[in-house]
Order: sequence, then C-alpha cells, then structure tokens
Amino acid sequence: MNGTQEHTAEGHWSDRWELVVGLEVHAQLITESKAYSSDPNAYGDHPNTNVSVVSLGHPGTLPVLNEKVVDLAIRLGLACGCTIAPRMHFARKNYFYPDLPKGYQITQDTTPICRGGEVIIPDRNGGEKRIGITRIHMEEDAGKSIHDVDPFHTLIDLNRAGVPLLEIVSEPDIRSSQEAHDYLVEVRRLVRYLDICDGNMEEGSLRCDANISVRPKGSSTFGTRTEVKNLNSFRSVQRAIEHEAQRQADLLEKGGTVHMETRTFDAARGVTIGLRSKEMAHDYRYFPEPDLAPLEVSDKKMEEVRSAMPPLPRALKQRYTTELGLSAYDAEVITDDKATALYFEEVLAGTGHVKAAANWVMGDVRAWMNQHGRGIEDLPVRPAQLAGLVDLIEAGQVSHSVASQKLFPLMLAEPDRSPDELARANDLIQQRDEGAVEAAMRTTMDRYPEKVMAYRQGNKALLGLFMGEVMKATKGKADPRQANEVVRRMLEHENA
Repeated sequence: MNGTQEHTAEGHWSDRWELVVGLEVHAQLITESKAYSSDPNAYGDHPNTNVSVVSLGHPGTLPVLNEKVVDLAIRLGLACGCTIAPRMHFARKNYFYPDLPKGYQITQDTTPICRGGEVIIPDRNGGEKRIGITRIHMEEDAGKSIHDVDPFHTLIDLNRAGVPLLEIVSEPDIRSSQEAHDYLVEVRRLVRYLDICDGNMEEGSLRCDANISVRPKGSSTFGTRTEVKNLNSFRSVQRAIEHEAQRQADLLEKGGTVHMETRTFDAARGVTIGLRSKEMAHDYRYFPEPDLAPLEVSDKKMEEVRSAMPPLPRALKQRYTTELGLSAYDAEVITDDKATALYFEEVLAGTGHVKAAANWVMGDVRAWMNQHGRGIEDLPVRPAQLAGLVDLIEAGQVSHSVASQKLFPLMLAEPDRSPDELARANDLIQQRDEGAVEAAMRTTMDRYPEKVMAYRQGNKALLGLFMGEVMKATKGKADPRQANEVVRRMLEHENA
C-alpha cells in the first residue's frame, strides 16, 4: 500500500489488531551554553550567530562537558524513579546530515545515565497505568535545515548544533493514541516542573519520534515496527499513530509485509510517508568518545540534585486529594501548570480555607490570566493577598459577589494595599446589622404584597426576588447568610 494515500479500509484496525507504541522524546535543556562548548543556547537569534570552532567541528578543537546537563539528567531520572549510572562514558554516533558539521553526534550508547523508571498516566477506567522507561541519555542536537525560505536551495542554521538534549526512551507499553497523548502530556509536565525544558513543541524544544507496530489481538509477539520521526504536536502524534496503525493493518490483511523503516508525517494530508530503511545501531558505527573522560556520579552529587528538586505534580495531587480534601479534578487543574501550583502553595501558607482558595485560583485568577493572555507569575495580586481575601470572605466580612465584582479588581489596581484596607476604604465590609436587613425586607414586602402571598402559597422560587431587593437596598453589604435567614423567617411568619 502506498504510504502517501489515505487508508480506505471500511473496518477499523483496532477490531482485529493490537497497537504497540514506544515513544522517544527529545527534550532540549534549559542551559546558558551548549552541551560541549561555551556557545550560547538561545532560541530565535539570527542564524549562525551562536556558533564557534567547537560547534562547527573545526580540526583540533576539544569538547568540554557542561556540568548542568548532567545535573538536569539526574533530576529527571530521580523524578521518574530511574537507576542513575555511577559511571558512564560518552559515544560518537556517526552519520551525515548537512546540518551536522562534525559528521558525528556526541551521545551515550551502552552506558546511558538513567535506566528503568516509569511515567504514570491515567487509564481508561479512571485508574493509573505505568509506562516503563528504557533509558534516558544525554546528547547534543544537530543544526536545522530550512526548506521553505528559498525555492531553489536548502538553508542551514547551525545555532542549534550542540544544544543539549535528553532523549527519553519508553518501553513499548503504549496501546492507544490517547495513551501516547497522555504520556507526552505527563512528560512535558515533568520537564516543566523540574525546570529542565520549556516543553514548547512548536519551537522544537520538545520533539517526539514514535515506534509503531501492530499485532493480532491476543498475540504476545511484537510485529515489525516503523519509526515516525519529528512529530511536533500532541495532535500530530495521535494522528500519525492512528494512520500508521491503519496502514500496517491494511497491508498485513492483504498478505503484505511491514518493512522496518523511518517515516515522516504529512500533517496537511494526515498520512505517513516512507523516508528510508530503518537504521540499525551498526549503521552509526558507535565508538567511545575519545575527547571526553568517563563520567562518575557520586552519591553526594545525587543527594545535592535531589535536595534542590521542586515538588512534583504527582506528589502535590496526592496531598491535595488525600490530606486537603480537594477533588481529583481540582487537584488536576491546579497542578497542570507549575507556576499555578506554586502560587497555590503560597496561598495555602496564608489561609486554611483550602477549597475556597482553590476556587479563587481556578475561577477569578484563571479568568484574569485568560483575559490578559498572561501567566500567573504576572498576576499583580500576591499569594498572601489572595489568602487574606479568602479569609475576609470566610469570616463573613465581605460577600463573595462583592469580593469578585469589586474588591478583587481593586486589588489588581492597587496591589500594594491589603484586601482588608481596600475593603474598608471603599465601604465594602458587610453589615451584620440584623435590624437594617429587617427594615429593608419590610419595605420590600410592603412593595410586593402579592409576591408575599404567592410565596406563602408555595412559590418558594420567589425567595430570590426578595433576597435581590434586600441586597440592593443594603448596597450589597448585608451578610448573605444572615440576610437569607431573616428573609425566610419574615416570609414564613404572618406577623413579620
């Protein structure tokens, strides 16, 4: 079957075939300089400016290992529960690309820094599934070939050559395109929490290759796999897996053979296209890198890295649901973004009203972020101020509606003043004067005698009308709980 054509099979491949997927994720590291040279590691600079004789592969130049790359690799390995190699060496992976100046890539072959471990994703039944990690190793990136600027030539930008990467290789434990999506989401969340990688697939700082095969349902023997390279969005990963699984199933059902090969995904047409027969390890002629000494990782180094690690999303979610009583949904929303989770942690340091604090972070705070297209780190209201606002509401000093409509905007405009100060200065503190509420309610009952009668005859929905009139008469400063009690009592007693 021609890989450039959309499949036309009537039946879906999953009726008879089981999908087997392993993902290779390349995470571009957040470092000041490149992996083996002092060239700047910066995205978006003018082409071919962040280069030197080292990254250009001039004869006689020597690489020098960037120690932060090792620290970040250990950090990710610890987060995934990997075994960290105490001693390892680097290797040369030899191949020719126009944007690979040296003609080889410095990587790790037989001694990756991390082995084993897992990434945990949700399963379809609401539980958890563990996707095993085969290895995580350090390597450098190639440059970039640009094909869409000049109609007659390919342009080369070597700024990316030598940029440090971690390659995260999963076990073939993924059984659906949705699981692949969820795995990538969790990997991106991890590298962002750990300050390893910004996770921007659009900029190429997180890239994915998918190893895909199918086998008859019930079989334990793996089929022949193909590798789809350089998938640059979650949606592309899902679409490429679905199409390639269908292509392979159609081919096998017609008596054909799946060949091990490297393919690319055409997002515009939704198809995978064959590029070349799949390279094997011997094609790369790996051998130990002669210009870098073997690397040792001491227990002291691992403890230094471990002690500097931030809280991880899984641990935070577990604490929020088991210790603090939040729902799984609330915990998932708050921990989806590291900056939001850390902001929420600081809010909790200032208030014990966990659910109310969560509602504010997921409600008004998130609405401000969406409206302005900015992150929570740009929010003028500091965590301690939001905690103070929550306490004001829970103490009955300010109603939630007044806090949302009036006080929170004031806090955004005057972030140096406390919520209590702003509430008092703007006459927003709730009245606890029951007499004032009764007087407002009596006036309302005199204005709507027929509504009073209808309520007493069973139309309880009219309670909202009376509450609205009372709150309007008190300029929103009546305590809603107290007002509700007074309004009900006066409506339900003939002599009120």
